Amino acid sequence: MLEAQDERVLAQLQRDARATNQELADTVGMSTSACWRRVRALEDGGIIRRYTALVDREKAGFNMSAIIHVSLERHDTSFVETFVSRVTARAEVLECFATTGDADYHLRVVTRDMHAYNRFLEDFMFRLPGIKHVRSNVILKEIKLEASLPFDK
Repeated sequence: MLEAQDERVLAQLQRDARATNQELADTVGMSTSACWRRVRALEDGGIIRRYTALVDREKAGFNMSAIIHVSLERHDTSFVETFVSRVTARAEVLECFATTGDADYHLRVVTRDMHAYNRFLEDFMFRLPGIKHVRSNVILKEIKLEASLPFDK
């Protein structure tokens, strides 16, 4: 369980991971040395996995986004491992979730346009071994895209 100070540090880092240690310490009300030790402990403990930039996909030229629902024919280890290793290697796949319900996996995929999306489906998804069913939902508009945990909400 995280302490309140850890949550304040994480909330601020999610807002601005480029803040200096001094700025972070001032914002969360800690000394710079205590703040540095907290951040280091959160990194060493694997709570902070990495630092990254959030990119506006449309401004970067990725105008097509979809959720793909995938059902496998069989769930034996070889099919699952092949599917997971191939999907995780594809740059178009931003997220992949193993789920309950009608589909075994849900993937969030982005491409530059519909033509590139169709190529992704035909050249990759439909050729994966062990796929029983693939269904796409094209994302028309992103309503809420939250990349941070609600520590301070």
